[in-house]
Amino acid sequence: FGNVALAANRALEMGAAKVAVLDFDVHHGNGTQALLWDNPNTLFVSSQQMPLWPGTGTEQERGAHNNILNIPLDPGSDSQALLEAWKPALERVDALAPDLIILSAGFDAHADDPLAGLNVEEDGFHALTQSIVTLAESHCAGRVVSVLEGGYDLPALTRSVTAHATALFEGV
Repeated sequence: FGNVALAANRALEMGAAKVAVLDFDVHHGNGTQALLWDNPNTLFVSSQQMPLWPGTGTEQERGAHNNILNIPLDPGSDSQALLEAWKPALERVDALAPDLIILSAGFDAHADDPLAGLNVEEDGFHALTQSIVTLAESHCAGRVVSVLEGGYDLPALTRSVTAHATALFEGV
């Protein structure tokens, strides 16, 4: 059971031709990847700390239709590293020209989060979201669905979600 994969498949059933599912989180979106692996009308992009549980999310995992793009991040990667790593992925989203973008928005990649070792700050989440919103405005009339996926330091989660939501609504 995967909320974002179900939403992507439902959007396709309702007439969307292409859907991009973008996952920024400290852990790999292995369940979403498995559910979208064979779907040529989706693009799944996941950034995650490597190595880290669940041990999946290598660049070699590309999907049955080259529709999977994993972005492994080294421990210690900060906001700038996250943004640089996402540039080729955002180019893939641009080339796909999706009818809908769905976000698995995880904030446990924050520097203050106790679960792992990424050092992303609110500015990184804000800037990445801004880039995604710009693509959504170009290709799918601004249609972005954002699903909260995680974050375990409550003050950092609050600041990160606020930065993310601000970027989402700046595009409205």
